[in-house]
Amino acid sequence: MHPDQVDVDAGLVRRLLAGQHPQWADLPVTPVAELGTDHWLFRIGDDLVARMPRIGWAAGQADSDARWLPRLAGHVPVTLPVPLALGEPTADYPFRWSVVRWLPGSTPTGTNVDPLVLADELAAFVGALHAVDAAGGPPRTGTERGAPVRGWDAAVREAIALAGNRIVGRAALAAWEHCLDAPDHDGPPVWIHGDLLAGNLLVDGGHLTAVIDFGALGVGDPAADLQPYWSTVAAEAAPRFRTRLDDLRAYDEATWRRGRGWSLAPALTGIPYYWDTVPAFARRGLRTVGRVLADLGLDR
Repeated sequence: MHPDQVDVDAGLVRRLLAGQHPQWADLPVTPVAELGTDHWLFRIGDDLVARMPRIGWAAGQADSDARWLPRLAGHVPVTLPVPLALGEPTADYPFRWSVVRWLPGSTPTGTNVDPLVLADELAAFVGALHAVDAAGGPPRTGTERGAPVRGWDAAVREAIALAGNRIVGRAALAAWEHCLDAPDHDGPPVWIHGDLLAGNLLVDGGHLTAVIDFGALGVGDPAADLQPYWSTVAAEAAPRFRTRLDDLRAYDEATWRRGRGWSLAPALTGIPYYWDTVPAFARRGLRTVGRVLADLGLDR
C-alpha cells in the first residue's frame, strides 16, 4: 500500500505480546482481513485486537488514543476504541502500538443499516463530539485535517494533473477553487475526528455502535467532520445528515463549503496514490468527487 510501510505478521505480534504483555501471550493471534491505510490489525483471542502502525505518520496514534479517547468516550453516543495497554518499539518493530477491545459490528453498507438511520446517528455523533470541551486539546496545524483546507492546495492541484482522464480535471479544479474561496473558520475550535469514512464506522443490529481510527483526532475547524455528506452517507440520506447536524450545531454555509473541500481533497489525492496499489480506495475517491461535482452542478 505504501512504499515505506513496515510489514507485520502474526508471529511478530506474538513475540511482542510475550515480551511486553505476557497475560495475553497464550491467546491465538490472527490477522484481520479488513484493509486499513495506516494500521495492521490482529485479533488476540476473541475479545482483543492489536493495532500496529504500518507507516511513520501513524506512529503517534497509540499515545494520542490513550491520552484523549478516555476523555471523549463518555460524551458521545457510540463506543470508542480506548486502549487497554500500550506496547513499546523493539529492534524488530519501530513504533508504539496498542491493544484495544474488539468491537463487534461491520462497516455500514446499504444492507446492514438504513441510510437514514445512519445519517441521523452519525450526525448525532459529530454533534456530540463537537460539543465536548476542547480546552487543552491538541490543535490541528499545517496540512492536518482541521487546519485551513488551503494547506492541501498544492497537493490537490498535483493530484488533479496526475489523475489525467480518470476525472474531469477542469470541473474538479473549479470545485476545489470554490471550496478555497470560503472564509476560514473564525469561531472556537472543536474536537474533530477528521476521517469519518465508512471504514471507520461500525454498525451492529441496524445502528451505528462505534467509531474507530482516531488518527486525525485533534482540535480545529468543525468543517473537517462534515465530510460524510459527500463521502459516507448515501446520496439520498445526505440532506438528512445535514438537517440533523444543523439542528445540533447550526453550522453556516461557509463551514459546509469548507467541509466540501475536506471531502474533495483526500478523495482527489487518493485517486492517483491508490490507483495501482488499492484500486478500491481509488474508486471510493472517484465516487466522492462525483458527489461533489453533482452537488455543485459541475457534472453536466
